[in-house]
Amino acid sequence: MSYYTFDGKQVYYQELGDGAPLVLLHGNTASSAVFHAAAQQYARSFRVILIDFLGYGKSDRVQKLPADLWFYEAQQVIALLKERQYTGVNLLGSSGGALAAINAGLEAPELVAKVAADSFEGEVPIAGLTESLAEGREQSKRDPGAVMFYRMMHGEDWEQVVDCDTDAVIRHEKEIGRFFHRELNTFQPEILLTGSRQDEFFGASCPQIYAEMLKKIGHGSMKIFDTGGHPAMHSNAEEFLKQSTQFFLS
Repeated sequence: MSYYTFDGKQVYYQELGDGAPLVLLHGNTASSAVFHAAAQQYARSFRVILIDFLGYGKSDRVQKLPADLWFYEAQQVIALLKERQYTGVNLLGSSGGALAAINAGLEAPELVAKVAADSFEGEVPIAGLTESLAEGREQSKRDPGAVMFYRMMHGEDWEQVVDCDTDAVIRHEKEIGRFFHRELNTFQPEILLTGSRQDEFFGASCPQIYAEMLKKIGHGSMKIFDTGGHPAMHSNAEEFLKQSTQFFLS
């Protein structure tokens, strides 16, 4: 297993395949283990890099995640790219990982060539979504399927990981309220936004939110799937793999 140091702690990462670097960024309450099947497919065309953000998966735990969570995660991505001396990197982030990917593209355009951002809220938290988060997370801890997922992602301390994540997301909306530090019109990498109309969290809003973001960025494209839940990357796995691979190779 490979690790690098960030903020005095050990961040787990794994590399497989050959070609242009493609970093897969997991969402909230998940870890890089969620990409097990997809990573094998992408490794046929790319050098795939998987990261467990601090506090998740095989990385060191933290007592408290910062409220500016997705910017903090972007800084972890940038630190790894610099340590490995990677440039012209492709980033693929799903759910919360999409926010980290866009932040990394905004902060280090000299390192990032393309970004695919899947199934995320946009520039700001959607009203009411964070408010219902804590209740939903508590319910999930009593759901055998969700518990199995959490345990697969993090191990036996999964409940601490989930609670820490929930706390950070709630504090972000109260204390910060915006996902990005820089204006979208400064975004330089090529970008593809993906989502599903049936996303149980924000599917109805997805096309409009993405269209407004692309207008501000001034370039890029989006792919909205008609079916499938959150995130589209997993609910439309085969077509997503095809579309994203074409985007990164074009």
